[in-house]
Amino acid sequence: MIKAYDVRGVVGEQIDASLVRELGAALARLLRTESAETGVVVVGHDMRPSSPELVDAFADGVAAHGLDVVNIGLASTDMLYFASGALDVPGAMFTASHNPAKYNGIKLCRAGAAPIGADTGLATIREAVEQGVPAPAPGTVPGTVEKRDMLLDYAAYLCGLVDLSTSRPLRVVVDAGNGMAGHTVPEVFAGLPLEVVPLYFELDGTFPNHEANPLDPANLVDLQKAVVAEGADIGLAFDGDADRCFVIDERGEPVSPSAITGLVAVRELAKSPGSSVIHNLITSHAVPEIVTEHGGTPMRTRVGHSYIKQVMAETGAVFGGEHSAHYYFRDFWRADSGLLAALHVLAALGESDGPLSVLMADYERYCASGEVNSTVADARGKIAEIKERYGTRAGVTTDELDGLTVALPDGSWFNLRPSNTEPLLRLNVEAADAERMAGLRDEVLAAVRA
Repeated sequence: MIKAYDVRGVVGEQIDASLVRELGAALARLLRTESAETGVVVVGHDMRPSSPELVDAFADGVAAHGLDVVNIGLASTDMLYFASGALDVPGAMFTASHNPAKYNGIKLCRAGAAPIGADTGLATIREAVEQGVPAPAPGTVPGTVEKRDMLLDYAAYLCGLVDLSTSRPLRVVVDAGNGMAGHTVPEVFAGLPLEVVPLYFELDGTFPNHEANPLDPANLVDLQKAVVAEGADIGLAFDGDADRCFVIDERGEPVSPSAITGLVAVRELAKSPGSSVIHNLITSHAVPEIVTEHGGTPMRTRVGHSYIKQVMAETGAVFGGEHSAHYYFRDFWRADSGLLAALHVLAALGESDGPLSVLMADYERYCASGEVNSTVADARGKIAEIKERYGTRAGVTTDELDGLTVALPDGSWFNLRPSNTEPLLRLNVEAADAERMAGLRDEVLAAVRA
């Protein structure tokens, strides 16, 4: 329930108001230990029915230990990161992202939207909760709880980072999936040269239309149909907490997150020539090629926001992208924002004369399998077996930065990573064309599942 990078569980079974109050108290004690002065924690929440009660309990726990709370109410995760950055205070976002309605959770960050994970405070919080958080020290003056609306400030900040003033008018279908994009998109897009066709903007944490998880192709079908039927220029799909954005072109075809990473990287490098750009090892090999072609330095990392943000902090990288449609911006406190990435794509399309499919053609250089999962009894043993099978072949190189990556002489490659929570191996394959990709994918899957 308290995982490596966040808190997540089934409401009423694994997570409830009592537990969350203790988590708030434990966070406050951790922050007070690091700084004797009282401070502020900003909190926000998504549209899940359980979120307001959990936020109130968390705020009670924080305030009891002498810290003030600023409650920004309904928010996307990147809006909470904005609040943490703009106010320069720690934050807590109540969301279970794309998980089903029965779940909820908390994403914690330090001042400036710096992530809190197992190695940076979450393990200490977990230990305090397990052992029982001590009562506030004698004489502790309880903190205050203030409500503050930051939606307008958030929208203004994003629009200040991407200029659409010279864009041609665009017709945009947006599928909010009944998630937080239904709250943020209208304000951010207001006044821009965009005609928005909304799908499922009603905030509803029971997700009555489809899961708010655009990584699953089944959840993109409604958007794909609508883009074609409406004659739209582009379609945008957001997950439940709206920190990820998926793009559909005018033909109703998905644009890979790797291609979006390449496009945004080029735009950011134009503003900050010679900068570094982060990409995880699952993104297309087109990404480092494109970054290099535009004078940047590509930097390859493990999968996961904590690794991306750490490397960005260490290197001053201007941008980072993941295959899962998380996009990170130096100008956004190195945090991820699906809506900021969407604004970049809209600006690029609005500056071009042709359709999105033509604009993206140079960024879609190879054919990828997407992530294919296999249930295995011994994930690490199977990875060792695959390494033995392929690693001894002429011209093959392997590395184990994150799971096993195998690069073949013809430029094709695959990566096998074990799941942290399930007995699964996750396979990603890329090759020059669909036929080669399918052949390699099926060959590796046969070996994995043998």
